[in-house]
Amino acid sequence: MKDNLILFYLSLLVIILAVSGFFLFRQILKTRGKDKRIATLQKQVKDQSATAKEYYELASLYVEKKLYVQATKLLQKAVKFKTLEEENRALIYNAMGYAYFAQGQYDLAIRQYKEALKFYPEYVIALNNLANAYQQKKLTAQAIETYEATLKYDPENQIANRQLEKLRKRFVKQPNQEEETSKK
Repeated sequence: MKDNLILFYLSLLVIILAVSGFFLFRQILKTRGKDKRIATLQKQVKDQSATAKEYYELASLYVEKKLYVQATKLLQKAVKFKTLEEENRALIYNAMGYAYFAQGQYDLAIRQYKEALKFYPEYVIALNNLANAYQQKKLTAQAIETYEATLKYDPENQIANRQLEKLRKRFVKQPNQEEETSKK
């Protein structure tokens, strides 16, 4: 009986170690693949043979690694390409806005999201991001308005619906609370 229990625990330990090893190995392979891609893209950027798409891809990889300043610089270079389609230009401006947002530079993020929407007004992700930036700046009315605009293009958008519900509850409570404090 005691031998069976020891065998069971050892088997369980081996299984846990094998599963952990598998996931660790998989993560190492993913990271190495991304690092190789970064090295290739960096070489193209250095040789000035990179396209706007490659600048964007490298910037996206930098954002994943939380290298927002470097990502922003690359996105600024990518947006200068004259041959960009408007939707792709909007994608780049949105990514730039995200990088600024992640750094806490909400005014710059708002500017970039608005620029993205100039090129692609139905861009739901940029609308959600813009509304989120407004929320961070405590501009509740603009955030509500922007989430409502999102729902015009995508009525089933879960993010916009959820955030809009939260904002409306908070927006309705605030005026009532102000009235109560002024009565005291």
